[in-house]
Amino acid sequence: MVLRSYWKCRLKGSCSPGWMRPGLVAVFWFGVIQLVCGAGAVGEVKSVVQKEAEFDMTYNDTVTSVNQTIYSFNHTISRNKTEGVRVTVDVMQQHLESPILFVVRQKQAVMSFQLPLILRGLYQRKYPYKHVGRTLCQPPTLAASETQYFFVDVSTLSSQGTNYQLRVSRVESFTLQTDKKFSFTASPSQPQFFKYVFPEGVDTVIVKVNSDVNFPCSVMSVQDIQCPVYDLDNNVAFIGMYQTMTKKGAITVQKKDFPSNSFYVVVVVKTEDEACGGPLRFYPLRPDELIDAGNRTKDLDVVVSPAIDSEKYWMGVLFCSGIFLSFYVLTLLVTCVENKRMKMKEKFENKPDMSPAETASLLWKNGDGKIPAFPYEYGSFADNGSTLSSEAITDSATSTDNNYGYLERSLDSIARSRQESLSSVEEDDYDTLDDIDSDKNIVRTKKYLCVADLARKDKRVLSKKYQIYFWNIATIAVFYALPVIQLVITYQTVVNVTGNQDICYYNFLCAHPLGALSAFNNILSNLGYVLLGLLFLFIVLKRDVAHKRALDRNNLNALECGIPKHFGVYYAMGTALMMEGLLSACYHVCPNYTNFQFDTSFMYMIAGLCMLKLYQKRHPDINASAYTAYACLAAVIFFSVLGVVFGKGNMVFWIVFSVIHILATLFLSTQLYYMGRWRLDSGVLRRIVYVLYTDCIRQCSGPMYIDRMVLLVMGNIVNWSLAAYGLIERPNDFASYLLAIAICNLLLYFAFYIIMKLRSGERIKCLPLVCILFTAVVWGFALYFFFQGLSTWQKTPAESREHNRDCILLSFFDDHDIWHFLSSIAMFGSFLVLLTMDDDLDTIQRDKIYVF
Repeated sequence: MVLRSYWKCRLKGSCSPGWMRPGLVAVFWFGVIQLVCGAGAVGEVKSVVQKEAEFDMTYNDTVTSVNQTIYSFNHTISRNKTEGVRVTVDVMQQHLESPILFVVRQKQAVMSFQLPLILRGLYQRKYPYKHVGRTLCQPPTLAASETQYFFVDVSTLSSQGTNYQLRVSRVESFTLQTDKKFSFTASPSQPQFFKYVFPEGVDTVIVKVNSDVNFPCSVMSVQDIQCPVYDLDNNVAFIGMYQTMTKKGAITVQKKDFPSNSFYVVVVVKTEDEACGGPLRFYPLRPDELIDAGNRTKDLDVVVSPAIDSEKYWMGVLFCSGIFLSFYVLTLLVTCVENKRMKMKEKFENKPDMSPAETASLLWKNGDGKIPAFPYEYGSFADNGSTLSSEAITDSATSTDNNYGYLERSLDSIARSRQESLSSVEEDDYDTLDDIDSDKNIVRTKKYLCVADLARKDKRVLSKKYQIYFWNIATIAVFYALPVIQLVITYQTVVNVTGNQDICYYNFLCAHPLGALSAFNNILSNLGYVLLGLLFLFIVLKRDVAHKRALDRNNLNALECGIPKHFGVYYAMGTALMMEGLLSACYHVCPNYTNFQFDTSFMYMIAGLCMLKLYQKRHPDINASAYTAYACLAAVIFFSVLGVVFGKGNMVFWIVFSVIHILATLFLSTQLYYMGRWRLDSGVLRRIVYVLYTDCIRQCSGPMYIDRMVLLVMGNIVNWSLAAYGLIERPNDFASYLLAIAICNLLLYFAFYIIMKLRSGERIKCLPLVCILFTAVVWGFALYFFFQGLSTWQKTPAESREHNRDCILLSFFDDHDIWHFLSSIAMFGSFLVLLTMDDDLDTIQRDKIYVF
């Protein structure tokens, strides 16, 4: 009646004064509570018992829906000492009508949980736990000493009595000490956390958690000192930094991130092992079925150690910079010595009253003259229609004059012929004429070819053609690098904001942060690629300028001798090396399987450019254009992306890729064997059958080009073997598999080139020989450190951390950083080998240089 009268007066607008309304509201809520409780609750008498409880005592009690027990505890805390308190409860019965609810009320925090504790896994699996242990959050105090109270309320809705055990105890070694290992045990229902306070003078520490067993899977977390502490599997990711772990876990913590100069180390055991690469349990038969989790107790130990100080950072930066800047100093010294030697050479060449024969003899004494005799008869080239540029070599009466007669040619005639050859700067003007095309068929299909046969095109045209390599890769680099940098910055931001350490596959035992970067040392170690790539560009530029000056002086050696000098691919190689350093640094900002392509894309380009440069040396007229080369490399990168995304265990993908790999190998082999003088059209199968019939069935004749055939047979064996390996094993790391194919082909071609060079009677000068030996040794050590495998994104983040190891150099660099150092030096050395390997031919006529 009171409520109804109040409602009517509200409608009429003539209610009682405001002081009566609170009383009516209380009556209203009392009536609502009575309605909710129902008629069955009428007559029940609820009893609440409060007990003064003590630490380290076990209480065995019974709880029902009509009685509730409150345990009252008090303890003294101080500002300078933190003492942990742990609540442990057990339920004694197997089957419960309703769970028991435990509520822990503290001064500034409330924690509640039920027994049995239900934790969920994937696909809503439910795992019950009847033994629960929780550590209480410790509220801060400003007083030197203060007595605080907390209460444990026990209640249930079950009408039947339920037995339980309750024990509250103090935690030994709740505060972790620096460099002191502490061992403990945890389970999904009994998580553990400890406090650590930064000592004076320490700004960064590394928290390491270890275990002797892989499973059960666990999570370590670093959280700020605040309540509540998130220490269950379903909420540990809510705050702070966290990572899954099997045997090893490590998180680097900086003092600036925690205003209280302290933090909690939380360790939680997960309900399932799937996140750590373990087996996935069966699906529940019924949606509400409870699954026995079994024994998921794990023994662990934790230790907190100071990380490196700023002095170590500076030592690492100076060491890294010093190593690579020393190559600049060494290059400067070698350049000064080389310039001095060249000036002496020019002095002798320009000495008056000296015959050409005497000049040649003097050059031979200085080690810069004629190389050992060419194994093939010079006349053999002439018999095959070989010519020396557009000028005939002046004959001489004596054998000495015959060897060096080309020095007597008129500079005016050479300059005039060169000027005439530069009248057209379009490559197509030369190639599309029918008679020239016919001449190419005659020249390129001879049994023995010399460089003069494949260096007939206009020099300026080829120079423009190969400069496109540099401009194209520079354009690619800009368009590729900018979104990559934007993406990795986003990755790093996500890691810093969410605290999820499973996003990036670092070597957490040697990951030194700087600013927003989590692993500065892995980024710094890529500096070598950039500096040495830039140094290589300077070396190429010096040679390019010197060659152009020699051409302007109408120098006979530059015009008619040695391997034709085209520097565009060299510029592209140096740029690719610099970009490899930049993109590798971007990859190591947050290394994972989605951005591994950043680290490998320019590796493919470097391998491809090196093979193209080797081929271009003695085939300048028929080498691939920049557009064709980069289109092929783009296809390689495209397959790399497909392999990373779809290739893992996908048999269809591997079959398609292996077929394409084999067909591409056959196509390239045919192109190289016939020097491009064949057509891929509808009649190609008929011509293949005809060749097989005439050369293999009708008469057994060997290949016309034996050297080329040997290389191509070996190349096909290697590539078919790699294709079979991929099809059978189906490796998870497809990007590395693809890179292995490129490197194997490069090494095979390089070895063939060296062997054929020596077999042809050519020699390797001192500088390239030193570079070859030095590069081979450095590559050996580099590969050793590469295969140490400090992390792998082919596995789960927790499994990857099992491979983590401590720093091994200056307490700052790990094995992978040393791989960066050594591989950048080895690549630089390999480029120098390509650049200087044929310097011995600079005074040899091009119709005396064998093509292989």
